[in-house]
Amino acid sequence: MSLIYVLNGPNLNLLGKRQPHIYGRETLADVEVNCRLVALKFGHDVRFHQSNREYEIIDWIHEAREDAAGIVINPAAFTHTSVAILDALNAFDPPVIEVHISNVHKRETFRHHSFVSHRADGVIAGLGIEGYQLAIRRMASLITLPT
Repeated sequence: MSLIYVLNGPNLNLLGKRQPHIYGRETLADVEVNCRLVALKFGHDVRFHQSNREYEIIDWIHEAREDAAGIVINPAAFTHTSVAILDALNAFDPPVIEVHISNVHKRETFRHHSFVSHRADGVIAGLGIEGYQLAIRRMASLITLPT
């Protein structure tokens, strides 16, 4: 059973309460349950984290270097600002999939740029929380692909 880290950035703890017209009414707890169910279906486990602190996300990426087969990350606002998260992801060899609940390309111009995309093996945006499930499915296939 491989371990997949699912990392979530700032304000995602308010999912379901903050701007539901953009992010929906589902909570981060709903996202976690869905990720665990999909991962289990493919024989994998999930380590699920959320932080409003950039350094904690970086620490989890460093931790993932020791035991994770892949990272699914929604860096939220850090997407557009954090070279430090990009650097941490560049030090992580297994696959990385970037997820955004909203379609960032239909939003403010500053949201169109992602530092994380420079490292991500795939990007899913605008599919609501279902994007996480799709990311876990894709990660499962990347983990099991022969090298």
